[in-house]
Amino acid sequence: QVQLVESGGGLVQPGGSLRLSCAASGTIFSRNYAAWYRQAPGKQRELVAGITTGGPANYGDSVKGRFTISRDNAKNTVYLQMNSLKREDTAVYYCHMSPLYWGQGTQVTVSS
Repeated sequence: QVQLVESGGGLVQPGGSLRLSCAASGTIFSRNYAAWYRQAPGKQRELVAGITTGGPANYGDSVKGRFTISRDNAKNTVYLQMNSLKREDTAVYYCHMSPLYWGQGTQVTVSS
């Protein structure tokens, strides 16, 4: 059984930064694809960023150049560094690992 626990969300002003963490417990392998998704009120869940071990990361168009995904396989943890945050980044952010594991989500609110 795999559990994913996100942390690091909160309230931040426009232009600020946050770093999200996703810690995986249970049997998880370095070859698993890991990603961050987000869902804003009234909108569909969308891919923010994804990463495989040793491969290139992929990003949603709206966050390219501002967000960076990384992983530490020794710690079974995936990170999302978010810089230059905008109001439209406000959403619940979910961690995902293949094939079907999801975290509970962490709220990110960008507001002055």
